[in-house]
Amino acid sequence: MSGCCSEKAPGSAPSCDCGGASATAPAASPHAALWLTATVAALVLWFIVYELLQPVSLWAVTQLPVAPDSHLFDALAFFLYDTPKVLMLLTLVVFAMGVVRSFFSAENTRRLLSGRREGVGNVAAASLGIVTPFCSCSAVPLFIGFVSAGVPLGVTFSFLIAAPMVNEVALGLLFGLVGWQVALAYLGFGLGVAIVAGFVIGRFHLDGWLQPWVREVRMGNAALPDRRLTAVDRLRAGLDAVVDIVGKVWMWVLLGIAVGALIHGYAPADLLASIMGKDAWWSVPAAVVVGIPMYSNAAGIIPIVEALIDKGAALGTVLAFMMAVIALSLPEMIILKKVLTVKLIAVFVGVVGLGILAVGYLFNFMFA
Repeated sequence: MSGCCSEKAPGSAPSCDCGGASATAPAASPHAALWLTATVAALVLWFIVYELLQPVSLWAVTQLPVAPDSHLFDALAFFLYDTPKVLMLLTLVVFAMGVVRSFFSAENTRRLLSGRREGVGNVAAASLGIVTPFCSCSAVPLFIGFVSAGVPLGVTFSFLIAAPMVNEVALGLLFGLVGWQVALAYLGFGLGVAIVAGFVIGRFHLDGWLQPWVREVRMGNAALPDRRLTAVDRLRAGLDAVVDIVGKVWMWVLLGIAVGALIHGYAPADLLASIMGKDAWWSVPAAVVVGIPMYSNAAGIIPIVEALIDKGAALGTVLAFMMAVIALSLPEMIILKKVLTVKLIAVFVGVVGLGILAVGYLFNFMFA
């Protein structure tokens, strides 16, 4: 936007104060055409570069003074290929979902869920969690907003479970790195965990286990802006999402890929198969227990998932580990302690943990 129009956060309309005269549609057309043309050109360039990643990364590693049959060669090949691949996939997915997310502000989401009955509300909340992936730092204000707006507690939990666990980054990277079958199955089972866990928590009627100050909050419904965002506004929202999200997680991505490269190059396949293979019945609960204290996001953990699967670890065990890291991380529990009592957090962890265990065993059975 130019002139006297000021930019605001994605999902809100730009404010203009031009002394009563607003920009007309024809004047904005060349600007919009330029943005659309640049976006299409960038997408074409993205696909061209993505197709060249494998041969170029292989050529690059062969130029290094490393024996081709060594563990170090395998680790470097994994790192040099996965680093640009994961970052490119992450950028594309975050941009696309940033545009989609411009249709779903936090206030819009709260209004859509207000007054929903349990059951239907759990399905709606979990589905909205896919396209409105708010980060952990947004959990407290969202939780307060949902509860005070009349959203049932179980419905709220369905949203809070789905938003970090079944978000666009996790699905996009799983699709690009592991395949569409796994990504689709993860989507279905992840939504199932969010819906069922939220419904079960709702059936317990545990509103009394919220922190006292949360129960006393009474908020009126905020008025939503009537202005429509233009195509350029939505493309800007996608670009802003890339700058914000990729700018925050790229170091986690590199760390995850580095760990994945070490596993890929040096971890014995037989050892991993014996510890995390489908024949080790205890591996799924062990993976969940190990994953909960850890902190990462989907972009950082999925390269490790890819490396573990390549080394023979069972798919269900690895995905159970990933779900536990993303949905039940200790830092998230510390944040939620501001609005939930310890008893309610324990119920939340127990119900979601059982759902993740079931998903792990089902994945191991389905993809044996």
